[in-house]
Amino acid sequence: MKLEDTIRTIPDFPKPGILFRDVTTLFKDPKAFHQLIAEMADGLKDKHVDVVVGPEARGFIMGSALAFALGAGFVPARKPGKLPCETVSYEYALEYGTDRLEIHTDAIKPGQKAVVVDDLLATGGTALAAIKLIEQMGGEVVAVRFAVELRSELDGIKALEGYDVSASIVY
Repeated sequence: MKLEDTIRTIPDFPKPGILFRDVTTLFKDPKAFHQLIAEMADGLKDKHVDVVVGPEARGFIMGSALAFALGAGFVPARKPGKLPCETVSYEYALEYGTDRLEIHTDAIKPGQKAVVVDDLLATGGTALAAIKLIEQMGGEVVAVRFAVELRSELDGIKALEGYDVSASIVY
């Protein structure tokens, strides 16, 4: 199955000139979703992953499934004020300002091997924030995985230079 055939493209969303790649149509297709997670897990089995970190919100969906497939733990990276205990945070740039990700202070132990997984690579800012949080806590980022990479002037892959990065679908 070609995974890109399960992605819905919505023109002019959220603003004119944007082609929005909607991964929810891939997630609702059981064969496609299973294939995506199985392919990611197969490519990571030699990395000895301890935890999968998934940024809010679609990273939760993929990250939980991937953690299960790898026999690893799952750590949510959330927007500010969403986690109930003490957190560490990292602020990152967006096209239109800044945002922040947080994880619990006890989420990553020094030396743990982590994978960051999210639905879409555009600017790379969200994934880089998750990477910085993991490293700040003494974890080792062994891979960064995406369902979709948008190759454009945003050039998000450059922000993640030096890391093992791949996407299942490239536009």
